[in-house]
Amino acid sequence: MEVLFALTIGLLTAVGIYLMLRLRSFPVILGLTFLSYAVNLFIFSAGRLKTAAAPIVGTVEAPTDPLPQALVLTAIVISFGMTAVIVMMALGAWLELGHDGTDPASGTPEDRG
Repeated sequence: MEVLFALTIGLLTAVGIYLMLRLRSFPVILGLTFLSYAVNLFIFSAGRLKTAAAPIVGTVEAPTDPLPQALVLTAIVISFGMTAVIVMMALGAWLELGHDGTDPASGTPEDRG
């Protein structure tokens, strides 16, 4: 299970970085989203990954730590809100400029001057 989580986190990170290096705004947004998914899985893996284990570790006085799950839940809500804000900003820029490129040299000479 740990190997599968590690491979998934690595794959999401690689895809996120690849998409963030594109010169268009919507793949960059998807790259940020994939990176936030990778970070969420990384934080979640700080807790226990065993599915058939008891929720109490060792003795009754030492329960498992619920903090990673709470952090991931909070991070999911925050990343969803920030993704919605960034999508609306990119949509507004696309409607105003007519393209969604992030390269400033790709515009017309009138836009640059």
